[in-house]
Amino acid sequence: MSWIKSIQPAQADAALGKTYQRVVGSRQQVDNVLAVHALRPQTLQAHMGLYQAVMHHADLQLPLWMREAIGVLVSRLNRCDYCVAHHRCGLSAAVADAQHFAALDQALATPRPGLPFSPPQQLALEYARKLTVTPSDVSAKDVQMLREAGFSDGEILEVNQVVAYFCYVNRVVLGLGVELEPPAAATSPAQA
Repeated sequence: MSWIKSIQPAQADAALGKTYQRVVGSRQQVDNVLAVHALRPQTLQAHMGLYQAVMHHADLQLPLWMREAIGVLVSRLNRCDYCVAHHRCGLSAAVADAQHFAALDQALATPRPGLPFSPPQQLALEYARKLTVTPSDVSAKDVQMLREAGFSDGEILEVNQVVAYFCYVNRVVLGLGVELEPPAAATSPAQA
């Protein structure tokens, strides 16, 4: 599970059990990345609220597959295999075409993905890379380049928020030794 104590649903008190009921998906399982919050359930609630707002809110403009691609890239850059595994599944489900997924996945295996991402998408991924690896080097010029490539300020905010969320969750996973569930269980939380 992790390097710290986690509480499984069967051992949860009423309050934690209620929170777990909200995050259990179709697999009837609480993912390890969520169970690691059990000792401070308020952080589990905040984590899921942030995840839903950044990745699955109805008002988001970037396509889900692009948000998942950013998450995979950030997680690969941070060497967070747990999040890579989960969000590769999310990316696969979001594109629904095996060949397109394979091409995207291959491109995301490099620090600077190229085709099949369009030049504007590549620019957004470069912003994500820079914000992940050298955040203090990001400047107004980077944001202006995204604008010039056709991204609205709201979409730029979405890219920024996806990067920030994945840097957060990657550090939770890596800093607490969260282990990946069995292969059949690796999905993104929204798929659950």
